[in-house]
Amino acid sequence: MNIRKFRDSDVNELVKILESNMQYGSPLVEGPDAMRRVARCQAAVVLVAEENGTPVGFIRAIYDGSRALIHLLSVNPKFQRKGIGSQLVDAAIFELVKRGAPSISVTVTEESVGFWEKKNFKRLPVFLMLKTLKEH
Repeated sequence: MNIRKFRDSDVNELVKILESNMQYGSPLVEGPDAMRRVARCQAAVVLVAEENGTPVGFIRAIYDGSRALIHLLSVNPKFQRKGIGSQLVDAAIFELVKRGAPSISVTVTEESVGFWEKKNFKRLPVFLMLKTLKEH
């Protein structure tokens, strides 16, 4: 297994991974064009795990010079529970710390809290709020 930076050619496989994990709610936010836009952003970290040249998972994070946030982690269900998600998190943390991040937050689902707690993230008493600007 290899972890590398995102490539434009990854988008179709990454969309399939998101769909298989029911994480593909909005093409405007998670779709191919969004993936390409995020990858071009200087503040973004987009890493892909690949097995035999095929993407099997990815992570998306951002560091704005003050705060770092992991927005998305998704691993192909056939490859889950093999440490790939953990390796992606470690690689993203390494990159964010290298950029100067003093701490890292993550948006999670109730189902994934245990995974993040094992990675030493602490639950905070905050809510994620969303305002949709465009309909999809």
